[in-house]
Amino acid sequence: MNSSGDKKNNNTDYSAKPVSAKSAETVIALVIPPDCAGIRLDQALARLLPDLSRNRLQAWIRGKRISVDEAEAIPRQKMWGGEKIQIKPPRDVIDTDYAPENIPLDIIYEDESLIVINKPAGLVVHPGSGNWQGTMLNALLHHAVQLNAIPRAGIVHRLDKDTSGLVAVAKTLEAQTSLVRQLQKHAVKRDYLALAQGCVAIDGWVDAPVGRHPVHRTKMAVAVGGKNARTHYRILETFDECTLLQCSLETGRTHQIRVHMHSIGHPLLGDPVYRGRPAKIIQHTMQQLGFSRQALHAQRLELTHPQRRKTIAWEAPLPQDMTNLLSMLRAQRDKNARGRDQQ
Repeated sequence: MNSSGDKKNNNTDYSAKPVSAKSAETVIALVIPPDCAGIRLDQALARLLPDLSRNRLQAWIRGKRISVDEAEAIPRQKMWGGEKIQIKPPRDVIDTDYAPENIPLDIIYEDESLIVINKPAGLVVHPGSGNWQGTMLNALLHHAVQLNAIPRAGIVHRLDKDTSGLVAVAKTLEAQTSLVRQLQKHAVKRDYLALAQGCVAIDGWVDAPVGRHPVHRTKMAVAVGGKNARTHYRILETFDECTLLQCSLETGRTHQIRVHMHSIGHPLLGDPVYRGRPAKIIQHTMQQLGFSRQALHAQRLELTHPQRRKTIAWEAPLPQDMTNLLSMLRAQRDKNARGRDQQ
């Protein structure tokens, strides 16, 4: 992020903002940034509003729902930077079909732009096949009514259902645009705590593309033609048959950490999809505790605040189930060490 005050102000102007309108329609106002100079309007808008497809934006241009400097936009119109854009989406695009639900949220930070939530394991982030109710999105719509006017209720990144930890949510279109840009530039730092099977020997990273599994389409895999993905991992603590790691994402592909650790022979404990064969003593410990999810927790999140333009970070403590599992693993390790010393 450039430290120049002028550029900060300009970047703020380039972000999408909802503005008041006398009609019932929501109006999105933004300014085309200089780095979009020379490309078509639909291409520029697709960059600035990544939740909207280019086909949809082109249809809105043809339907006279988009203006450039107060004049009707023209198909294939080129941008030069600085143009003032207004978009009037059909109401059924902005309005959500999902019902608000009074579901408790562990909110660790909230202001006029952002909400940061410590998501528990078991909570689905976004409605989908088999999970149309009881999700974090439903809870957000109850918590903050204005999120009805934000695509996906402001959710810009997700955690798997059974992964716990930090999720950032945008409360305005301006904040959503900023967060999406930061994610695209890999400027959002996300650190996870993970328990991996086996003894990881040294710190390292996995740089391997992730895509759909060629046979099992509900799974991901390291795959030729997949999206580039890199995961760094650092050893925090070793046990007899598993290792506590800090995993840091450069990219954010679906199931990235789970797939990458499985690919190097260290799948996560409890992972029901990318499973391995943990030692019998580990399996017994997990059964005793009723621990049946992947041992993965999004511990730390760092990003640039969309409005203040300052770096801010949050941390979420380990949930109780992972804390209990670690306690038992430590007790077993120490007991085994004492037994070896007595021999």
